Amino acid sequence: MEGEPLSALCSPALVVDVDKVKRNTQRMIERCQKLGVQLRPHMKTHKTLECAEIMTAGLRRCIVVSTLAEACFYADHGFDDILYAYSLPFDKVERCAALSERLGLFQVLLDHPDALEQLKQRPLKCGRQWHVWLKLDCGNGRAGVLHSEPEALRLAQAIVETEGVELTGVYAHCGNTYNCRGVEQIQAVAQETTNYTLQFMKKLNAVGISCKSSIGSTPSCSHPIDDMGKLSEVHPGNYVFYDVQQSGIGSCSLEDVAVRVLTRVIGHCPHRNQLLIDCGWTGISLDGAGKLPTGYAVIEGHPDLKLVSMTQEHGRVEPISGPLDYSKYPLGTLLMLIPYHSCATASMHPVYYVHSEGRLLGKWTPTRGW
Repeated sequence: MEGEPLSALCSPALVVDVDKVKRNTQRMIERCQKLGVQLRPHMKTHKTLECAEIMTAGLRRCIVVSTLAEACFYADHGFDDILYAYSLPFDKVERCAALSERLGLFQVLLDHPDALEQLKQRPLKCGRQWHVWLKLDCGNGRAGVLHSEPEALRLAQAIVETEGVELTGVYAHCGNTYNCRGVEQIQAVAQETTNYTLQFMKKLNAVGISCKSSIGSTPSCSHPIDDMGKLSEVHPGNYVFYDVQQSGIGSCSLEDVAVRVLTRVIGHCPHRNQLLIDCGWTGISLDGAGKLPTGYAVIEGHPDLKLVSMTQEHGRVEPISGPLDYSKYPLGTLLMLIPYHSCATASMHPVYYVHSEGRLLGKWTPTRGW
């Protein structure tokens, strides 16, 4: 396979441009160095060892994961200082304890007193402490205790006062940057999230509590504001691949997107002015709901085509306007789909085919499950 063109692959196939991966990674490293904050890259987009190696510059330290399967996968392959940034699942406390007792630094996240009670009921062996991050909602509206509520400060104090538990930091996700369009809007949300986080840190300091602070999202970290330099860490993840969604937000250009799904024309359907391709929703996902001008994806080099609908293994492509010229798309024609959301698309594939300038270098195999 090594050295062969992408056309040697069977489709559908997820292909990764390793040069763009390295370029996107280096840019993020340089941004964080300029800010003076620690970069703790999120692994959820790719979930592979090879990409994690690139994102950590070979150190295999200081990462974020979204599933316990990822945490175990990376721990089994020599990674340490792992933050499991997901509200503590009670069915996984024992597995979290095992990682905490095994690694140099394994960290969990919580946003409710009942989760703290679960940790109290499972003290770690050999005098080890649970390392806990408090999840703060600073306007994103997903997980986390609301930054402005008294309960947030009370929970932080309860963590500090609990034997065998250490408050390592405060963690906020500014996922509301995904509603933005353009740098100005991205930076306004980043500023708000940063302000709320820093204000909460002042409340902690006022009652004698000192810990780290971290915010993150690919849009905010692609266009960071100066005040983010007052934080301890940032934790973006999607930036390693980027996608059409990120280009629409303004995080990157379409040229920065490092992944494509290779597909082939398998049918001509002149009675409905469509092509049939061998990539359905199992190959690219339904994320984005087909709301792009080009449907569910951008078809590289063919701005006049639209991926209008998909079934499990088939996709329907038609022109944005006018009749389809079938002579341009004989059966077997290769098309490259640029995904709306690379995290969702990557999760559909058991292996990624890595290339440089269109020549295959090898495979990356992600971990799967929860």
